[in-house]
Amino acid sequence: MKILIISWEYPPVVVGGLGRHVHNLAIHLASAGHDVVVLSRQPSGTDSTTHPTTDTVTENVRVIAVAEDPPHLIFEEDMLAWTLAMGHAMVRHGLSLLGSWQPDVIHAHDWLVAHPAIALAQHSGAPLVATIHATEAGRHSGWISGKINRQVHSVEWWLANSADAVITCSQSMRDEVVSLFGPALAVTTVIHNGIDTGTWTFQQRSQRTGPATLLFAGRLEYEKGVHDAIAALADVRKTHPGTILLVAGTGTQRAWLEQEAIANKVDNAIVFLGSLNHDELLTYLHRADAILLPSRYEPFGIVALEAAASGTPLITSTAGGLGEAVIDGVTGRTFPPGDVTALTSAIRNMLDEPELTQKMATAARERLTTEFEWSAVTDTTLAVYAETTRRPPRELPRPTVTQRPLPGR
Repeated sequence: MKILIISWEYPPVVVGGLGRHVHNLAIHLASAGHDVVVLSRQPSGTDSTTHPTTDTVTENVRVIAVAEDPPHLIFEEDMLAWTLAMGHAMVRHGLSLLGSWQPDVIHAHDWLVAHPAIALAQHSGAPLVATIHATEAGRHSGWISGKINRQVHSVEWWLANSADAVITCSQSMRDEVVSLFGPALAVTTVIHNGIDTGTWTFQQRSQRTGPATLLFAGRLEYEKGVHDAIAALADVRKTHPGTILLVAGTGTQRAWLEQEAIANKVDNAIVFLGSLNHDELLTYLHRADAILLPSRYEPFGIVALEAAASGTPLITSTAGGLGEAVIDGVTGRTFPPGDVTALTSAIRNMLDEPELTQKMATAARERLTTEFEWSAVTDTTLAVYAETTRRPPRELPRPTVTQRPLPGR
């Protein structure tokens, strides 16, 4: 098949788990013999004089990384305008591509590429598959009351309803997408994120002789629940003196989290590591006694797979896909999102039962790296491509945007 993937993240431009997911999907599709083109972008804050558009083949994938246009737009300050400008640049280069290469399917990843994906699908006549990795409502506990929240939600709705097939990374995410954007969606399929075990080497934990080291890895945003980990650390240190928390990642809430550490009197026990490359993250995963993933909202949680493949014991909330990926007492310890007392108890249990902890870490690798192997993810994705055809054209109204939380939130 000729497959056009459109994503606002693709190496070396990686913001979070989406970029790693798209990268692995693309290279595994190419390894299976398919003709894969990825339409992505150059780093934000650059322009065509410093980072011109490139058209290269890497890992058997043709990658077109589109330069930013000259208008002075900053993603953090002008998100919607910046996204529209990125989409406009992608459309221009996409149309040039379609002059000599016609895709059998177009696969869009998240709302930021809705405009170029919909435009290029309509122009080429190729069916459009959309993977919804997260939703604006979900990221804000069901509330979409702000102006930008409503705008983003409406673009998500447009992409989901324009797609000829929809993919989500967990059953809970599928339920959320159908609730938010239904009832007229195309067939919606759950395909879990994958893991390449070859790049995440397994290492058993040796007997701990000193204070424990806990690790968080992810975006520093409210929905990731890092503040809950900070609050729990203060209680854990009362029974396990010297325990430290390493925080890997970047995000808009770092300054607030640093203040939370001071407020909980654990600022001397927390190290903010910033952004880590693959090898650096793997090193910290091997050093940690456990990884904490205390998300209050998590469509899937690819870091859980990476940690499991590395042999790092898992302590996760049951939010979204994490609740599907980790079985409490079997492959890790889990707790209800936002429940600091339960998180504290899970950490203490993990640290006090090293033999059981190691047994669960081994079981996690066996389960997660068998059920979530990229070969299975690729085959299931290809099945969606093969079964998807263009739906009859229809005019879409503006969506009605409610401001109430989702049911059950």
